[in-house]
Amino acid sequence: MYAIVTDNEITKFINHPKSMVIGDVRYPAKIFSVWSASELNAIGIYEVVFDNSNKKDEQWYINTNQSYDFDGNEVTASYGAATPKAHADSLWTQDEINDGDAPEGISPGDVKVEGLKTVLIKDLKTTVANELAKTDWYITRNTEKSTAIPSAISTHRDAVRTKQAQMETAITNASDTPALETLYTYTTTDGVQSRPLGELPTLES
Repeated sequence: MYAIVTDNEITKFINHPKSMVIGDVRYPAKIFSVWSASELNAIGIYEVVFDNSNKKDEQWYINTNQSYDFDGNEVTASYGAATPKAHADSLWTQDEINDGDAPEGISPGDVKVEGLKTVLIKDLKTTVANELAKTDWYITRNTEKSTAIPSAISTHRDAVRTKQAQMETAITNASDTPALETLYTYTTTDGVQSRPLGELPTLES
C-alpha cells in the first residue's frame, strides 16, 4: 500500500500499483517495481509502514481504526489504544426503563448486553456437549446391551467434566478481560508449550 503526499499532507492511497498522473506527468505502474524508495519519495509516493504494536486480539479487545501520519520521511498506519471488551454483563437500570429505553417486560437488573464471562461459559458448555457427544454411543450401548464402557472412555468423560467445572470457576473469578484472555493463551516455558487452561482434554491426550 502506498500514499501520495502533497505539501506534507497525505492526499491519496494506492492499494495496488497502477498508472497515475502526478503534476503534469503520467507515470506507468512499473515505477512501483523498478524505482527505488527514494525515487518514489521524490515524486511524493511513500510506501505505508504498518505499526500494529497497539493492535490486540479482537476476541478480547475493540481496536481503534487505523490512523495515518506523515512525519516528513515516512507514512505510517497505526492503531490507538485498544479497549477491553466488557467482561461482565451490562444490566438494565430503572432509569433506562423509566426513560423508555428498554424493551417491554424488562426489569431492573435484567441483562442488557452479555459480557465475555457469560459468552465464554455458554461457549464452554457447547464445546463440552460436543466433546461428550463423540463418545455418547458408548453410554447408549451400555444402556441397551450392557456392554462395558472402556475405562479410557469413562476417564476421558470425567476429565472433560472436571475441566469444565474448573474453567467455569476460573472464568467466573476472573477480575478483568486480560485475566480472561490469559485462560485461553498458550505459554512456553523452556521451549515447551503448555496448553491454556481453557482447552479441553481430548480423547487422544
